[in-house]
Amino acid sequence: MADLSGWVPVCRIDDLDVGRGVAALVRGHAVALFRTGADQLHVLGNRDPFEPGTSLARGIVGRRGDVPFVASPRHRRAFDLRTGRCLDDPHVAVPTYDVRVADGVVLVGGRLPAG
Repeated sequence: MADLSGWVPVCRIDDLDVGRGVAALVRGHAVALFRTGADQLHVLGNRDPFEPGTSLARGIVGRRGDVPFVASPRHRRAFDLRTGRCLDDPHVAVPTYDVRVADGVVLVGGRLPAG
């Protein structure tokens, strides 16, 4: 069995709808979880850097070519779900977090290096 110390259980994978975001608090950080396929999960910081009061979890999930993204609900700027990088302004990014599923439970790990 894998070592799951340091991983925070957030919800059951069945609680996440494909193509919709959900906000959660992990170790004091507001994050947004996105399920883009049967077993494809992404976790980003939930704060829109262009509009700090806006929750990315409420954004629109889509694709630009091969890139899965969430568009901010307020200004529609798109963020790559894999890297957190803004597709409309490459100088801006939101944090990304490691994520995995164990026994049907979504676990969020640490913040990933900027991609």
